[in-house]
Amino acid sequence: MNMSVIVCATPSEMAELYADWLIKMAKTTIKSRGIFTIALSGGSTPGLLFSVLGDRYYNSVPWECVHFFWGDERCVPPDDTESNFLLVKRMLLNKIVIPESNVHRIRGEEDPSSEIIRYSDEVSSIVPIKNKLPSFDLIMLGLGLDGHTASIFPGNSDLFNSTRICDLTIQPSNMTRRVTLTGGVINNARTITFLVTGSSKAETVKNIIERNASAAMLPAYYIEPVSGELKWFLDKDAAALL
Repeated sequence: MNMSVIVCATPSEMAELYADWLIKMAKTTIKSRGIFTIALSGGSTPGLLFSVLGDRYYNSVPWECVHFFWGDERCVPPDDTESNFLLVKRMLLNKIVIPESNVHRIRGEEDPSSEIIRYSDEVSSIVPIKNKLPSFDLIMLGLGLDGHTASIFPGNSDLFNSTRICDLTIQPSNMTRRVTLTGGVINNARTITFLVTGSSKAETVKNIIERNASAAMLPAYYIEPVSGELKWFLDKDAAALL
């Protein structure tokens, strides 16, 4: 597996480094292919990144060539404080000029069974197909304390063998419903990144990166690009045990 680990002193430094790397990647991809497809993550750490992108890089790329998707979403309306879309809208989308048709949100307010089908069709209509599945240029992931990533929770390992593009999952801690890209689609991306901060996740990070047997029950353990690359962006606390 083509994997690299980048460690930064603070979450803010990590967000700045990632933003610079992302913009360069987007420019290069657009120059060669004319389009850049990215699936975004929710959470406080990506929130820092979106803020940096919106404040410093709002005119750095031809946003009309960028297509934003989401790796997962809670089954809530887009104006709900729990919405991953709302976070990106506030921190980034409101600060850049981008066609509305380039923003492909998961409609958490809709019936999830129908939304899985609709969103799968939308992804397939934009993202190039490889290995019979969409292949994003970049998929951004976070890491939960329980080892979940996107909305693939412990017990959902079947999603890494699924032929579907999206599926419905249940968050075990509160039984809320989520729509997520499947593990097969995630692993089919050209580049996958984890953004992880905080000492509370240091042991999980260590076990996954070092491929320890104790991590084999964690969904994030099974993020292994089929032919792309995997990059871990960590702050020093998350990387403390490496």
